[in-house]
Amino acid sequence: MKTDDIAAVKNYLLDLQDNICSALESQEPQTRFIEECWERAEGGGGRTRVLANGVVFEQGGVNFSSVSGISLPPSATAKRPELANRHFHAMGVSLVIHPRNPFVPTSHANVRFLIAEQAGEPTIWWFGGGFDLTPFYPFHEDVIYWHETARKACLRFGDGVYNTYKKWCDDYFFLTHRDETRGVGGLFFDDLNEWEFEKCFAFMQSVGNHYTEAYLPIVEKRKDTPYGEREREFQLYRRGRYVEFNLVYDRGTLFGLQSKGRTESILMSMPPVAHWRYNWHPEPGSPEALLYEQYLQPHNWLGV
Repeated sequence: MKTDDIAAVKNYLLDLQDNICSALESQEPQTRFIEECWERAEGGGGRTRVLANGVVFEQGGVNFSSVSGISLPPSATAKRPELANRHFHAMGVSLVIHPRNPFVPTSHANVRFLIAEQAGEPTIWWFGGGFDLTPFYPFHEDVIYWHETARKACLRFGDGVYNTYKKWCDDYFFLTHRDETRGVGGLFFDDLNEWEFEKCFAFMQSVGNHYTEAYLPIVEKRKDTPYGEREREFQLYRRGRYVEFNLVYDRGTLFGLQSKGRTESILMSMPPVAHWRYNWHPEPGSPEALLYEQYLQPHNWLGV
């Protein structure tokens, strides 16, 4: 692993943060991201960008971080004990966008790179990431488009790549205690080092670069859809599921908190407002029931 390789990954991630923020701001008439740079006592730091109270996006965060330390936290070593007591350097871009209109889905994306080193031992490195979509009032054509774009990101890397990482996304973003997926999925990959470095890096870039291509056309199509109090209340209720997943299951949240990352930047993924209702279920045949009946279990959207 060359120093130039690490620098190339960092430069790409910084550019990706810039490009995604610019693309999202293009949907907002006035509101812009605010930026805060921070440092971490144990090593490294980051660049947090948050957009709040927009016309289209009620809240969104796009984070870059590059942190290092003398040992990885338990969330990283529990299933990989060979990583224990290794010096690490982790960097990535992570984002969550919470739209204001209930007909626009919430979206999440993340791409990351990690190196773990120990004197006298080979360097361990890998890439990870993906993107997923969480609609409240889903449109079948939007879900198909989202997955077509996800498949497009994977095509030049092998015939089975999309199916493998689509399934991994379905499995990962599953709330076991609710017996439902967080949304309609997308891509998720981790521990990617089976190819040579250049190909792994290229795949991470392809995933990162396809996020706005997948998301912005859906935003543009749905952002002006009329809605009322009923739709808003359902959106806030379903946002509670997002909070449950991030606090109970999400590896990135656990890694950030356990590695003493910046708490405000880690928890910027939370929605600004969310509701919980006791023992609530949608009325049969209602638009809200459609989400439960057709979209919250793994599905082969593209038939491939």
